[in-house]
Amino acid sequence: MNRGILIKNQTFSIKVISWFQENKRDLPWRHTKDPYAIWLSEIILQQTRVAQGLPYYYRFLEQLPTVHDFASASQEEILRLWQGLGYYSRARNMHATAKLVVEKYGGRFPDSYIELVKLKGIGPYTGAAIASFAFGEAVPVVDGNVFRVLSRVFGIETDIASSPARKEFTELAQTLIPEGTPADFNQAIMEFGALQCTPQKPNCMFCPLQTECYAFQNEAQSQLPVKLKKTKVRNRYFNYFAIQKGKEFVMNKRPENDIWSGLYEFYLIETENKNATLDDIQDDFINELLVSGEINQLVDSKKHILSHQHIFATFWKINLKNVEGITLPSSSITAYTFFSLGEIEALPKSALTATFFKNMVV
Repeated sequence: MNRGILIKNQTFSIKVISWFQENKRDLPWRHTKDPYAIWLSEIILQQTRVAQGLPYYYRFLEQLPTVHDFASASQEEILRLWQGLGYYSRARNMHATAKLVVEKYGGRFPDSYIELVKLKGIGPYTGAAIASFAFGEAVPVVDGNVFRVLSRVFGIETDIASSPARKEFTELAQTLIPEGTPADFNQAIMEFGALQCTPQKPNCMFCPLQTECYAFQNEAQSQLPVKLKKTKVRNRYFNYFAIQKGKEFVMNKRPENDIWSGLYEFYLIETENKNATLDDIQDDFINELLVSGEINQLVDSKKHILSHQHIFATFWKINLKNVEGITLPSSSITAYTFFSLGEIEALPKSALTATFFKNMVV
């Protein structure tokens, strides 16, 4: 590395850490070196804002204060605590990782980046965060905030969604870590991206990196970072039937290999079109229930946005007058059961189902 680049890198690191000391948010995971608590916070904050994630962080630590507690909890308990955060595969991966940490490592997280990334659900970003924050290893944390800061300051036009990007940005970030303070630097550059060098309307007027920043000098803030790949979104049309017998409702656990795996929901019929009517929904079980029940449409085509899917959900309520001779559908994949209101409240559900259930019973 030539002297000019070295000086710029050192200046960058000094200014970002200095900014961090003056502007950092007081967040609970910054007051611990416990790898379990750091791991918990990092997974929760993936795809989640700090304000939304904080209550979940406290709730998990209160009910499952150690990795042993997390490992011994049931998957339903984990999913129930996770309810509302979305991306439920994260919670299932965490459960598997906790069990492995207990069984293979005696309840102690591996203390190196190389070993951490071997655990399920711990990728380069999370592994680097745990390794640097808990164990002081000089390995860079590269998330969306870091991509944005580095691309703007150093004028990097590599598409951050492309395969070579992570290697390029990680190598650059590695050269920026000051000796002896990897945790401070990693937290500083992420916080700088979250609060100062924001995606929209970065606070360039009061930025300590004005003289070093390529984007500021060239008015290229809106062009950097470059991200060309767009996620293809799939529309799906769900018709939920809340089948009621007294104070009980029919629900089942969603199957594997689909969204909301392991969560509970009402009887579901998925259709190809958005505005399906009862006449369009040809289902033998629902037709059988309509003979002895009353049906009302409660919610019409409520849109629920996921990262790769848009769910358009219509909710119907069937109040059964007579349940004699009615057999609930059951197969090797699906088994519908009547649950009381209290039982439903305790079951893990998607935010969509939980919101409908709450509004329905009020």
